[in-house]
Amino acid sequence: MNPMRVIAYYFVVFMAFDLAAPALAATTAPDPLPVAIHAALAASPEGVVPARPAVGMTLEEAARRLYGARDFRPIWTSQKMADQLLAGLRGLAEDGLDPEDYGLSRLIAARPVLSDPDADPARRAAVDVLATRAYIHALFHLHRGKLDPIDFTPRPVDAAAGLTRIVDKLQAGDVLAAFAEARPQSKLYAALRDGLKAMRQVAANGGWLVVPNGPTLKPGMTDPRISILRQRLAAEGYLPQEAVGGSDYDATLEDAVKRFQNDYYLESDGLVGGKTLAALNVSAAARVDQIRVNLERARQLMGVAQGDFVVVDIAGYRVSFYRDGQAIWRSRVVVGRTYRQTPEFKSAITSVTLNPDWTVPPSIFRHDMVPKIRRNLNYLTANHLRVLDGQGREIAPASVNWSNPRGVVLRQQAGPWNALGRVVIRFANHYAVYLHDTPYQELFDKAQRDFSSGCIRVEEPFELVYRLFNADDDAARAVIDEGVASGETVKIPLPKPVPILLIYWTTDVRDDGRVMFKPDIYGRDAAMLSRLNQRTLL
Repeated sequence: MNPMRVIAYYFVVFMAFDLAAPALAATTAPDPLPVAIHAALAASPEGVVPARPAVGMTLEEAARRLYGARDFRPIWTSQKMADQLLAGLRGLAEDGLDPEDYGLSRLIAARPVLSDPDADPARRAAVDVLATRAYIHALFHLHRGKLDPIDFTPRPVDAAAGLTRIVDKLQAGDVLAAFAEARPQSKLYAALRDGLKAMRQVAANGGWLVVPNGPTLKPGMTDPRISILRQRLAAEGYLPQEAVGGSDYDATLEDAVKRFQNDYYLESDGLVGGKTLAALNVSAAARVDQIRVNLERARQLMGVAQGDFVVVDIAGYRVSFYRDGQAIWRSRVVVGRTYRQTPEFKSAITSVTLNPDWTVPPSIFRHDMVPKIRRNLNYLTANHLRVLDGQGREIAPASVNWSNPRGVVLRQQAGPWNALGRVVIRFANHYAVYLHDTPYQELFDKAQRDFSSGCIRVEEPFELVYRLFNADDDAARAVIDEGVASGETVKIPLPKPVPILLIYWTTDVRDDGRVMFKPDIYGRDAAMLSRLNQRTLL
């Protein structure tokens, strides 16, 4: 597990304790306590790896500075503040986090020590420092996620918009408000929390029935398994209870199956085959963990981009354009195959290329094209591919030893046949990944669209290009359209870079707030769940 990072956000919040409620400010610690607190801070907790500094301080350094600003006086002497801390830690379960990661049971057991002036100073100091460490970790994890997101840097903190409100709550002695405001303030995050609560209740009630394996269930069939299928769909609200009985596959059941398939990103054909059966038989407990994993992803990414930005939802096969936090445009996409996965990262779109040619990547050249060329040299001409040497000079295909081609590159000419279509949307990254048009439009009609070699094919790429250039009127769009019509390869820089996030989420939320589940096409959930379940040592 990567080390955790601390941002200035929390240091300023913790410094607010020095201005906190009068009950705190008025407390005069016994002489031995500052020395004991200093000693407790000097000994790093067992098993804790020093966090990588984000703004020049680690989590432990933040705690030391907090106490140092208070002359090492205890923080949690107010019963109200301590009780609210415990309540806030308990509430982390609703975010998919484990309250025991933050020492909840230990703090509950030691709660009387915090405000007992006669308690042993070393014991009292140890509990106070434990409470502070728990508080630091909890707020940080709520605000930025427990785990370090891959290839993402910490988001900047808007002190005017965020810190002031939380400091005000702490000055009023309202620790719970600090917890509430550290959470992502979005409808999606709130809906996932609600979905987690509901799914946990389903799991606590025993979950749902498993539909046995067998032949594909189809409309018009009669099968004993259909009765179980009806009960399974009713457990998630796809069928009313009065429709549960019976072993016939009627129109009502077909409609319920199609709605289930749509919510689970499956082909909505009304047939209960292998993929639909597998989705039906994922347990409620497993769905709880799936929501927990995606709550963590939400904490990592919410607010990472402001203004105009683009989000590629890899597992959802969708790209969206956001303006001021609202998705104003969406389109279907095709992403990488399981063995050529589309990566997760953040970048900024800087340019588009109209009528691009395509230099075939080495992996596609070796694994996909060379075998076809060996079978039929005319494959090159049929696909408008030119053969170039290492200096970029065109050479005769017949002069190449295709059983062991060396020092050659294939380049596909611009045109409607080109694998990149009529436009490429470019952003810097180490993976040679970009968004582009495609001549293979039929693939967008598939429910699961993992067919590419890692790049993202966009169904309506020019609608995205227009928005990147703020081309809201016909005249502005005409400039782009004329460039395409010319047939010339042209690279056009954007007026300003537009952030782009390539994310991998296996849940989604419908407009009515219902949580939907996507297939984990790359199998990434298990690794994240394992890391999420690792204990944070205080």
